[in-house]
Amino acid sequence: MLPALLPSEPVLLPVQARYAGGAGPGAHEGEHAITANNRWSRALLTFRDLPAGAWCCLEARLAWSAEEEGGLAADFVLAGFDFLAGDGSSLDVEQVPGLSRTLLDPHSAWIAGPACQPAGSELLRMAPVRVAFGVPPQARGLVLTLRSWRNTEGVTIAEPCLRPVTPLTPAPFRSRRLGPNPAPSRHSLVPGLGVVVRGQLHASRVKEHAARVSLVYRDRDGAEIPPPYPGTVSVPGSEEAPGLGASVNLPAQPQARRFTLDLEPPPGAHTLDLAFCTWEEEGEAGPAVALLGPPEVALEDGFRLESLCGDDLLDAPGFLARLSARLGRDPGAEAAWIPGPGEAGAAALPLARARQLRGEGERPVALRPDGGLVLRLAGCPDWALPDRPDFDEDPFRAAPVRAVPWRLAYQSLTWLLALAEVAPGRALGLAQAWSRANPWGQPADPLSLHPGALLPRAEVWIGLLALPGAGAAAPVLTGEAVRHGFALAEIVGQNTFGRSLHQLQAAAALLAVARALPRLPLAGHWEALARESLRDGVPALLPEDGRFAESSLHRRLDLATLGHALRDVLGPAGPGPLVAARTKAALADLAGLLDPAGRLPPFGEVFSGADEASWIARLRGTGGLVAQRPAAAGPATASTMLLPDTLTARHEAAGRGWSHFACTFAETSPQGHADCGSYVYAAGSTRWIVEAGGSEQVEAGASRHYLLSARAHNVAVVEGREPVAGYGLHRGSLALPGATAHAIETTVHGPGYRHLRVFVLPHDLSGLAVIDRVTALDHGSLTIRAFAHLAPETLVAVEGPRRVQARQAGRRLGLVPFAIAGRVAGLEAAIARGDRPGTMQGFVVGQPGALAPACTLSYAVAGRGTACGGLLMAVDGPAEDSLARILARDELTRFLMQA
Repeated sequence: MLPALLPSEPVLLPVQARYAGGAGPGAHEGEHAITANNRWSRALLTFRDLPAGAWCCLEARLAWSAEEEGGLAADFVLAGFDFLAGDGSSLDVEQVPGLSRTLLDPHSAWIAGPACQPAGSELLRMAPVRVAFGVPPQARGLVLTLRSWRNTEGVTIAEPCLRPVTPLTPAPFRSRRLGPNPAPSRHSLVPGLGVVVRGQLHASRVKEHAARVSLVYRDRDGAEIPPPYPGTVSVPGSEEAPGLGASVNLPAQPQARRFTLDLEPPPGAHTLDLAFCTWEEEGEAGPAVALLGPPEVALEDGFRLESLCGDDLLDAPGFLARLSARLGRDPGAEAAWIPGPGEAGAAALPLARARQLRGEGERPVALRPDGGLVLRLAGCPDWALPDRPDFDEDPFRAAPVRAVPWRLAYQSLTWLLALAEVAPGRALGLAQAWSRANPWGQPADPLSLHPGALLPRAEVWIGLLALPGAGAAAPVLTGEAVRHGFALAEIVGQNTFGRSLHQLQAAAALLAVARALPRLPLAGHWEALARESLRDGVPALLPEDGRFAESSLHRRLDLATLGHALRDVLGPAGPGPLVAARTKAALADLAGLLDPAGRLPPFGEVFSGADEASWIARLRGTGGLVAQRPAAAGPATASTMLLPDTLTARHEAAGRGWSHFACTFAETSPQGHADCGSYVYAAGSTRWIVEAGGSEQVEAGASRHYLLSARAHNVAVVEGREPVAGYGLHRGSLALPGATAHAIETTVHGPGYRHLRVFVLPHDLSGLAVIDRVTALDHGSLTIRAFAHLAPETLVAVEGPRRVQARQAGRRLGLVPFAIAGRVAGLEAAIARGDRPGTMQGFVVGQPGALAPACTLSYAVAGRGTACGGLLMAVDGPAEDSLARILARDELTRFLMQA
């Protein structure tokens, strides 16, 4: 166990403050006034001596005026983070735990508006701000930018500081340290075109020759083209030592140095092997040198989508002609790029295959008797498609929770593939109509450029080109496929979406486009880009150690589904075996997490209505899963499964039904669900403790803010403060008579507190006890308040200050708060409390996009220095008595207080 930080751990204060856009010093020392000037009004605060590789927490106080009208905004103020190397140079780190990538600042976190702040803040017009984040190993300083966003009046940020957070494990940063013998990455070239490689290098000290890029060009047969190459140096070998071949020097002046390599392939070059390495050989001393992210790879600037289109509103055939001319081909040569139906049909469509494996519901389009078309998209009511649509339609604009998902599904055009099965001519005509309505740079609906629409639409053109009757429409379809391919290549080559499902989907779609257009000169380059992106991205999103960057089990299932769809497309060539192995391991873990009714624990983002058991069975090629089968009339069965960030237990017995428990302690972020330590519980085949659920695909506004907050999860809060980004670590288990105790330590309560959550699980899961122990490092008084969400169909009776009875379909569950150190400080039941977003409570997601009233219990334990207590729940009196005896055992007390 790592030592806890002492209360005397230094607090980092800004050493410099700068202002722009109307911002300036506040009325008091340590205050910074930011005017209402979106993105321009900002305070820039410099911090030094950050604890590299650890976690820190930004703490400040936000104040606003009584006239403020932007209180409902979740993006009220933007906090931007620009990490600095030791010499003050800016670090463009690919990902920072707890923060999001943004355009204005390298990394950011949103600060919510006044209405989203905790109870009581509306009276003081003041609220605390806390943002926890991992400090990159190379960082020694930070420029924090506090930027106006949705505020309509001036705001004040007071007393900002950084406090180190008690570490449990090192912050999870991916190492890209360079050595003398790297594995090269292979890139296919377009004859006659140059390649641009961009990135950033960091060295532990300034050095003119910090690293080098080794280049090897090969011809069509794979034979090496001997150097020299334009713009490179070659170090000849000798009898004692081999030469270094063609290289480009990469200086580290300053320590964090961005580089751009404009490479000119020699005549006859077909591929390029790139390797980033040190000048020093094995065993030679030198500074530690690393890339801060995957290098960006692109064709020369004249072949960027923006450059090709210019200011012209080109139609799809015109775009093909422009590309052909730019490549120096004769007029009309682009016709040779148009694939036949057999060529297009031979290209697998991984995104379409993933949707099929997911088992998405009914057909998205239906033919009316009069020949009209009805669309059924995104779970919305049927909508009649006009005979001549403009493709800017928004029939559900009055209901934003429906409008955005519907528009994304509509603009994705995936419904055209279903239409093509019954009316191919109509599908081709509508595809051409969409193309005419959407010249690049002037979309009929801006949402058509969202990755949720753009990526699947790229495959649609390929699917339509495979139709036998596509001949007349083929130039338009091919032009759109190529145009979308350029957009995908820029997304993939620039790593636009970072470590995310969207980035993998972009690579998958680019692979499909490249495979379907074998005679397009860029096809080989695009396929190599896609493969390299998958090789780099899959290990981060489907990690070997099982500690996922994505906390939602449903999103993990989406990742595994895409991996399964890619498995056969990639084949034995890299990264095919890697994708297959990681997908298989992820699916095995997910199958083990299914409850006996066939559902995944609903932590994080939840896709409503999904049949996860059947979904996983399709992916694993099994006829059914154990979770789907009724319990056999035999001996009771029990099992427990512990993953790096999830704990589950299940019990099945004839006549008693099934019981299930699951807990998540995955890493959280400011834009994600505050559910580290949350749990669900079912007994007697009845779901008792549930999660509020929700998905960004359907919920928005106040509902979305509530569903992300701790108030929508079965977690604890300390002193009324919303948890910060962090993670949990399983600290060990204790065997007890008839039960097992599991201890999970978390960092989500920020500096100054140490939090341990212990679950006591009887072997038959006839109840459970959840216990929180929080220690204040300043030994002051503290109050823990924890939540338990009961299923909406549950009837709840508060029978006194220490007991609640829950009933559902003739079954009962007793719930009793208790204290081990300190005292029980209250028990409340909230149902449908919705006065303001910051205090909403007592809701769960019913139908997609709609909140349903449900009872939420909140219980409090108070103490000085340490508070320890929790909630006991049991299905009957004997089970409650048994749990009470277990809780009274000395070995459990020692486990609680010493773990």
